[in-house]
Amino acid sequence: MFKAGIQCILLCLFLVQSAFAKPDLFLLKTYDDSKDIVGWAMSEKLDGIRGFWNGQELLTRGGNKLNPPKWFIENYPTFAIDGELWTKRDDFENISSIVRSKNSDDRWKDITHHIFEVPNQTGGLPERLAVLKTYLSENPIAHLKILKQTVVKSQQHLQDFLQQVVSGKGEGVVVRNPKTLYETGRLSSALKVKQYFDTECRVSEILPGAGKYLGKMGSVLCQTQDGKQLKIGSGFKDKDRANPPAIGSKITFKYYGFTKKGKYKYPVYLRSRPE
Repeated sequence: MFKAGIQCILLCLFLVQSAFAKPDLFLLKTYDDSKDIVGWAMSEKLDGIRGFWNGQELLTRGGNKLNPPKWFIENYPTFAIDGELWTKRDDFENISSIVRSKNSDDRWKDITHHIFEVPNQTGGLPERLAVLKTYLSENPIAHLKILKQTVVKSQQHLQDFLQQVVSGKGEGVVVRNPKTLYETGRLSSALKVKQYFDTECRVSEILPGAGKYLGKMGSVLCQTQDGKQLKIGSGFKDKDRANPPAIGSKITFKYYGFTKKGKYKYPVYLRSRPE
């Protein structure tokens, strides 16, 4: 009993420390074409791992400490920067494997850190990014880059850029109001633009497959944060079906709007999301 009590206390302390470590970042809402975004800044939405540098440590969006090689962060600034750890389009599993491994020194050479925000600085987005630009002009770091921002000239300009990104196997586009001062939380001034919607759910049950998937996973039951239940059976590769996501883990799925009954239309598995 005593040992179990100690273990429980240690677990609680760990969870409390993890909660405090989670950085307060800005998050994206979803764009719809009723929004006037002419004059906003647009950039490619990179499908990698969020990398928040707090001036001392590199953290994930969830607050987990990453362990890059010393050379990777050796000349990083003492102020906070926020961006995406990335290699190339359609390479999420490889990026996740490199970034989350404790013994992948050489593989980090493939990682670039694309910065889209410099928190806690004054002015709009261009002024905040200029702080990092000045720093890099005096302290160049090959793998630390400022994500290119392009002014949106029209709705068609945005759609053309989205099509260019998606046709090259990119994930989508982010549009941001460049005049907004730095804020955190889910913002109406920072929107993701995709040809489909996506969200996360937590796996509650693994359902067996049939036919060619006999002996493997057929589909998963999961629940979204707002309590909606759904079944996802498409989008999984053979290796996913042989080693399905763990019960209790989060996965990302895409969908194409909602049915008249409020259910997700055509849900398709995209990837597992590490906690």
